Amino acid sequence: MIIDFHTHIFPEKIAARTIEKLENIAHVKAFTNGREESLVQSMERAGVGLSVVLPVVTKPEQFETVNRFACQMNERYLDQPVKLLSFGGIHPDTSFFKEELRAIRNMGLLGIKLHPDYQNTYFDDIKYMRILDYATELGLVSVVHAGVDIGFPDNVRCTVGRIRKVIGQVKPQKMVLAHFGAFGLWEEVEEVLAGQNIYLDTAYTFGFIEDGLFLDILKKHGADKILFATDSPWSGQQESLSHLRSFNIAQGDLNKILGGNAKELLGME
Repeated sequence: MIIDFHTHIFPEKIAARTIEKLENIAHVKAFTNGREESLVQSMERAGVGLSVVLPVVTKPEQFETVNRFACQMNERYLDQPVKLLSFGGIHPDTSFFKEELRAIRNMGLLGIKLHPDYQNTYFDDIKYMRILDYATELGLVSVVHAGVDIGFPDNVRCTVGRIRKVIGQVKPQKMVLAHFGAFGLWEEVEEVLAGQNIYLDTAYTFGFIEDGLFLDILKKHGADKILFATDSPWSGQQESLSHLRSFNIAQGDLNKILGGNAKELLGME
């Protein structure tokens, strides 16, 4: 099974205006329309069997709505041949982070998404560190937007230095750094983060990182902790798969990246 570990969809009634707004902010064009049906169609074309959907809680009061939406989606796809699997979301400004993380686990959600730019919090803030620490205790996966966000390029809230500080102080388990460690900061990723006990996903990486540097990071970090991902709708699943398969990667390692590592991280085997 090919697993895309990093995708986004939006509720039907806000999808069109949300995509338009984000396209205008970041000056990019989406590959899908941001709706659930569009992602499933993309998966069928590309041969992706499961996509992990990552919601972002931008205000503490959104917690219940976002996570209820995630649970309802997961229930709908339990018996479907092509599956969507949503993580939960939590905001660092919540006063009830332990209760909310336990609620996420009790809902059956396997992980959380953190986005320092959309949540206006630096990654090494104590509010994130305590969330990551307790998420580790509960066995939850934590996916973090890392590096530059092209919609907010002037203030990078999750730099390689901040990530290294968090790793040193919290030692989070099951932490996934999106965008191959830190978007746009890949030379630092190779120097500082490659080889650490973290996962790197490939979301919105191909076409931006130099192929040689991608392979250097892969070699230093090891294929066991690399996850195929696209950031759909912002990258095409078919196009990203073609790019990854164009590299001279050993088939065993490629199989791990395309789904084997994700299955293990999600407890699917």
